[in-house]
Amino acid sequence: MAVLAPLIALVYSVPRLSRWLARPYYLLSALLSAAFVLVRKLPPVCHSLPTQREDGNPCDFDWREVEILMFLSAIVMMKNRRSMFLMTCKPPLYMGPEYIKYFNDKTIDEELEQDKRVTWIVEFFANWSNDCQSFAPIYADLSLKYNCTGLNFGKVDVGRYTDVSTRYQVSMSPLTKQLPTLILFQGGKEVMRRPQIDKKGRAVSWTFSEENVIREFNLNELYQRAKKLSKAGDNTPEEHPVAPVPTAVPDGESKKDK
Repeated sequence: MAVLAPLIALVYSVPRLSRWLARPYYLLSALLSAAFVLVRKLPPVCHSLPTQREDGNPCDFDWREVEILMFLSAIVMMKNRRSMFLMTCKPPLYMGPEYIKYFNDKTIDEELEQDKRVTWIVEFFANWSNDCQSFAPIYADLSLKYNCTGLNFGKVDVGRYTDVSTRYQVSMSPLTKQLPTLILFQGGKEVMRRPQIDKKGRAVSWTFSEENVIREFNLNELYQRAKKLSKAGDNTPEEHPVAPVPTAVPDGESKKDK
């Protein structure tokens, strides 16, 4: 993506390409950019280049080079923001109905520990993430269908409360692709999460669709189990105040008086 973004921006700017070619600066920049990619990817040449990758592969970009390319891509996109508008615009913020409780850095732990009979599904998101914005209406629809007394849905903005991301080991780096992250809590403890994380700290590819969430988290079974627990709780007799023990009645009083 870091390499394709400048190329796509260049394609969108084809009408102005002639003016670019008329200036040596732009032509030289394009040649140097292409030369960097070719040198790093061309096997006869790349074998002699140093690398910081864990697997030691010199013919692929390391993390430092990827960050540099992404930074340069952001500059190119800002310079061509008019032509790149359709690519960079975020989906609109979801403002529809939902049964979701929003946590902060203090209330999330308190709520999870308050009643351990309640099962929680919590989404860790950030407002700047396009994937989180796209998943927002799906998650809201799931909360409308499955929320009940024993099964609740929550969200926490890790972009705002960064210590929460550290506490629950959810990386906010765009390179790890861990946003959004769904975690299932039962008894106040994490049971499972999606996407899963590999040994390098990257998210395993997983599609955030309604069908996948229902299947992976077994929402139908969780909902039925939560409904049974809530009904059982409603049928338990309430504790009534204990009636005071009658005091001894003096002799001579009738049973009616007693």
